[in-house]
Amino acid sequence: MPPGITTLAADAPELSAANTGFMLICSAMVMLMTPGLAFFYGGMVRVKSTLNMLMMSFISLGIVTILWVLYGFSLAFGADIGSVIGWSSDYVGLGGIGVTELWGGYTIPVYVFAVFQLMFAVLTPALISGALADRVKFTAWALFIALWVTVVYFPVAHWVWAEGGWLFDLGVIDFAGGTAVHINAGAAALGVILVIGKRVGFKKDPMRPHSLPLVMLGAGLLWFGWFGFNAGSWLGNDDGVGAVMFVNTQVATAAAMLAWLAYEKLRHGSFTTLGAASGAVAGLVAITPSGGSVSPLGAIAVGAIAGVLCAMAVGLKYKLGYDDSLDVVGVHLVGGVVGSLLVGFFATGGVQSDAKGLFYGGGLEQLGKQAVGVFAVLAYSLIVSAVLAFAIDKTMGMRVDEDVEVAGIDQVEHAETGYDFSGAGGGSASRTAVHAPGRTDTAGAGPKTKKVDA
Repeated sequence: MPPGITTLAADAPELSAANTGFMLICSAMVMLMTPGLAFFYGGMVRVKSTLNMLMMSFISLGIVTILWVLYGFSLAFGADIGSVIGWSSDYVGLGGIGVTELWGGYTIPVYVFAVFQLMFAVLTPALISGALADRVKFTAWALFIALWVTVVYFPVAHWVWAEGGWLFDLGVIDFAGGTAVHINAGAAALGVILVIGKRVGFKKDPMRPHSLPLVMLGAGLLWFGWFGFNAGSWLGNDDGVGAVMFVNTQVATAAAMLAWLAYEKLRHGSFTTLGAASGAVAGLVAITPSGGSVSPLGAIAVGAIAGVLCAMAVGLKYKLGYDDSLDVVGVHLVGGVVGSLLVGFFATGGVQSDAKGLFYGGGLEQLGKQAVGVFAVLAYSLIVSAVLAFAIDKTMGMRVDEDVEVAGIDQVEHAETGYDFSGAGGGSASRTAVHAPGRTDTAGAGPKTKKVDA
């Protein structure tokens, strides 16, 4: 939600050591989400793609950090230009900012706000990578990140969170990134995969997660870091709003995990670890835009609804024929849309702002505003991301060769492998995986026990 719907005080604020320290901790927690995402995605791919998946997240830490310092912060949070983009020369290179200069209306330095927002900018393109597993050139992916954050993420962040941004001024509520992060990344993922096409063997070969412990580790790191992501987005800890968001983050995530598992049990007959991890992430996504507007009971509803709808949505790729490798569309796009729209139903008017949803006597006004924000970001990101992927594909090529994809992208792109089985006495052919129904590339994947395609 930064820079905020309301200011913390009517008088000119003074630097708060407590809030500054709190926000630095939150920034570090959000940074940890990118390695957490790398493990989450890395465990879900096959052995031969593990390192590439890890690197697709980690490279964002390098590229986006430099671009954010050079011009990204200025584009996203500089002085408004036409309600669509920002620019402030003092923010270019972060060279014109005073050490104790405060972010407008708040009690934290501009540098602290800038680094907190940097971590959001790093994470968002990394989310896209899960949809593209196994088949994208690493150099093409690096170029895509640089272009995408410049022409999609930075402008959308301005629309949603900067004073003067057109969605901000419209009154769209997005506490911590339902539109700017999750819908943005999910729509981009859909746009890119429609351009680059399916993996070799999609819907034919088993493409099961190679390491569910890694997936659970990644989900745990994401859950932990998300407290900084969400509670920190109030940019201070003076009025209790951040505390409500912290509570709602835990509550919605728990509800979504339980709802996903219940759906999975009814639909497929099993409670899977992958379902637990995926349900938790769906809840985290959905509460991100709405957690500052709803009560804890509302957070249970948001999480439960998102858990079921996202669990249902991940199977759409088999019916519609798009290859979203790790269900970025099903979890992040759908979860972001659900969480953003539910603000229009469950907003109490008593937490971050006085905006009320339909169930609290507010009518359809806020729901209409939320819908404008959802579909504006979705359409812009989908179209521009597809254009960028098409341009890269026609110039340097977006996909690796088919033989590289079949043999394994790790060895060719990175000259490494994720695991060394040379001393394991049996090699990769002896490894087995148990079929886990209900999620990522398990439907129709054949017998319940089968040799892993390494």
